[in-house]
Amino acid sequence: MAENIIIRVQSPEGMKKIPSTKRETAATFLKKVAKEFGFSSNGFSVYLNRNKTGEIVSQNKTLSLLKIKHGDMLFLFPSGAPGPSGEVMDVTGPHTSSSLPSTSSASASSSSSSSSQMPRSLSAPQITEDDIDQYLAKQDGKIYRNRDPQLCRHGPMGKCVHCVPLEPFDEDYLNHLDPPVKHMSFHAYIRKLTGGADKGKFVALENISCKIKSGCEGHPPWPEGICTKCQPSAITLNRQKYRHVDNIMFENHTIADRFLDFWRKTGNQRMGFLYGRYTEHKDIPLGIRAEVAAIYEPPQIGTQNSLELVDDPKAAAVEEIAAKLGLRKVGWIFTDLLSEDTRIGTVRYTRNKDSYFLSAEECITAGDFQNRQPNPCRLSPDGHFGSKFVTVVATGGPDNQVHFEGYQVSNQCMALVRDECLLPCRDAPELGYAKESSTEQYVPDVFYKDKDKFGNDITYLARPLPVEYLIIDITTTFPKDPVYTFTSTHRFPIENRDVLGETQDFHSLASYLSQSSSSVFLDVVSDFHLLLFLVTNEVMPLKDSIGLLLDAVKTSNEELAQTWKKSEQWATIEQLCGTEGGQPSGPHEYGAMGGPSVPASSAMWSCLHCTFMNQPGTEHCEMCSLPRS
Repeated sequence: MAENIIIRVQSPEGMKKIPSTKRETAATFLKKVAKEFGFSSNGFSVYLNRNKTGEIVSQNKTLSLLKIKHGDMLFLFPSGAPGPSGEVMDVTGPHTSSSLPSTSSASASSSSSSSSQMPRSLSAPQITEDDIDQYLAKQDGKIYRNRDPQLCRHGPMGKCVHCVPLEPFDEDYLNHLDPPVKHMSFHAYIRKLTGGADKGKFVALENISCKIKSGCEGHPPWPEGICTKCQPSAITLNRQKYRHVDNIMFENHTIADRFLDFWRKTGNQRMGFLYGRYTEHKDIPLGIRAEVAAIYEPPQIGTQNSLELVDDPKAAAVEEIAAKLGLRKVGWIFTDLLSEDTRIGTVRYTRNKDSYFLSAEECITAGDFQNRQPNPCRLSPDGHFGSKFVTVVATGGPDNQVHFEGYQVSNQCMALVRDECLLPCRDAPELGYAKESSTEQYVPDVFYKDKDKFGNDITYLARPLPVEYLIIDITTTFPKDPVYTFTSTHRFPIENRDVLGETQDFHSLASYLSQSSSSVFLDVVSDFHLLLFLVTNEVMPLKDSIGLLLDAVKTSNEELAQTWKKSEQWATIEQLCGTEGGQPSGPHEYGAMGGPSVPASSAMWSCLHCTFMNQPGTEHCEMCSLPRS
């Protein structure tokens, strides 16, 4: 009986394992490859090497004769991209899956040289990585140190072990930072993988799969049968040593304060999506920072103890507007606060700092969000690995003040959530539970390691599972010098806050414009929530005609803003504001809008202190009792 072997075949769409035998011919093997990848018989080529040399042609010679062994990696490329030298495999010369065919000593030498100098990007799917990833991949990343006058015994131009540059993944350096860094940056982790003698030639960041592999024909499908070829491997949870984002920074305190206003006024919990950009975090070698420029609050139902998201008809429009403004969804934020006295702003520490930082249910939600926002990665056969999507919790601190804590969940947690293998525990929020296999779903065993009272490493089945094995903490900060992507000093009502009486309509827009009559037009319209209203309102949505204004806000170009201000669309908006806000009783007053301003006595007005929308004719805020001016 022929010995069964497994041959790995990597293509731009990913890697697959092809069951075969040593006595199988190359022609039969290529037919299996075509069937597995869905190609026609002449729609692809298979090579021994990543640089498209050593092509395997359809012939009657066996795989054993072609020196193809169990576990070898072959490389598939669609037709239209032949190998550079057009050479096919020489069956007389020895080779391995990582070496070149020895057609001659000269050709082997030249081929080996070309293989070693081949850029890494040719060996992986052609993935367009994020701009920050492309930038950091080109950086040196090393940690340079000055000459130590006490330890260095060499001249000013020399280097020794005390002053030689360190690698960005050096653990001693990271541990001695203030505060210490427990997780190296993702790009430092990549440098560690690709820094060996082979320069990462064989590095592949493979995503974990908890599902049974399809296409196994040797037995009935689950639950009637399963084998080692299609069975997913057991998972042992490890604390992840790297993180995709190293810092979360809100551009200014106003962003966070406006988000917290909802909880301050209602006592109910609130969540929102963070929109911003990824930039370099220079405090950590090759680090990435998520800068938050705005918070979008989707439709939701909140109570003092729960949050429920509902369908959002504006989700696509928000993504489109953010993209045109140069922003993207970088994370989500939610409150977990319990008020002791809203008048003086004290809050109770609602999370037990000695037991958990995120609940299992929150970890599952974060994992789901991260799976929806994968991180493009050229080193992964799937084209993506992990995620940069972050989680921020606004919770009480030991000092009875609001603190912002940042987290991500590990790639292992993302896999468990994606394949529906993780459940929360009802009575213990700090514990998760790995599902058990059933007739509908096979779930691999999940383990974690901990120390017993004697200091020995003990392996436990993850039923239940402490969520500390799943989360990665990220520092959350505010800058000393505030930054404002949106420069409006007045506050247009935030979306989906009808329960507070804060509605986005032309009445509130008229009130907003009357407050901003003396401001520069660009500063007036530079508000994320205002721009969203202009695009999504039902009376006159400006979907196709607001591009110029978005460019003006993105580039802070007042001339573009003034050009758009002269458009018919803005004139119509002003007329609608005049109709909704009430006609002025005296002569028209023209401010920065170029149209009639709405008298303060005939329109609702927003309190400058707490943003509460007050009825016309009042001079003191009904919520905070402070004067209107």
